[in-house]
Amino acid sequence: MSEPRQGEQHYLDGLLDILREALEGGRPGEGTSFVENTRSGAAHGLLPTLSRLSAAQASRDVQGTSIAGQARHAAFHLEVAVRWDRDGEQGPFDWPGSFLPEQVNEQEWLAVQARLQHAYQEFTAFVGTQKDKPADSDIAGGVAGALAHAAYHLGAVRQMAKAV
Repeated sequence: MSEPRQGEQHYLDGLLDILREALEGGRPGEGTSFVENTRSGAAHGLLPTLSRLSAAQASRDVQGTSIAGQARHAAFHLEVAVRWDRDGEQGPFDWPGSFLPEQVNEQEWLAVQARLQHAYQEFTAFVGTQKDKPADSDIAGGVAGALAHAAYHLGAVRQMAKAV
């Protein structure tokens, strides 16, 4: 893939735009790729969805998992993506353990949300360092995988939130 021309978007920016939508939600008045209802002004991304829930709600078991566990796992996935692509660390990783603990108090719940926000920022910062390098299918695949994973957990959490 060649470098973008003046005024064109870099392919990684396009992928990061969709990841932003999954984590932050659509912006009111702007078109979206998959998150609906931006006209209401409510952000429907993973981070704003989590921020509207209490620790008690996030800790409730919903068919064998909790929203807190889903949020921890989403953060862990972004952390591992950076460790894999930037640091060359290829595991093993404790994927089942990344959902634990599933119950949180208010302080722990805030920390889980902050961890996800930080992991998201670290991931996007790392991807930003790749834009001046030749196109790399590992990086593109990693970003595409991260956005697919975040979108999956956004959907799971939004469905689970209906039960809590």
